[in-house]
Amino acid sequence: MDFLDRIPWYVAIIGVLTLGLAPFFPEPHIWEKLKMLARGTLVRPVDIFDLLFHAIPWFLLIAKAARAALGRGG
Repeated sequence: MDFLDRIPWYVAIIGVLTLGLAPFFPEPHIWEKLKMLARGTLVRPVDIFDLLFHAIPWFLLIAKAARAALGRGG
């Protein structure tokens, strides 16, 4: 998990605010894909890839925050 410690906080936050939420209008893309997942309509490979692509910054930020909360990282 050393790679999480090497990622600066501002990079993780900017990643979430840009790639994690883009495009912003009419609604964040990740929100649209999560709604599709909840409805069971997330079946096309391109949609699944899109969800994973927009979720990566969120996963990194959450993992970094959890590691910091546990006192194992900066």
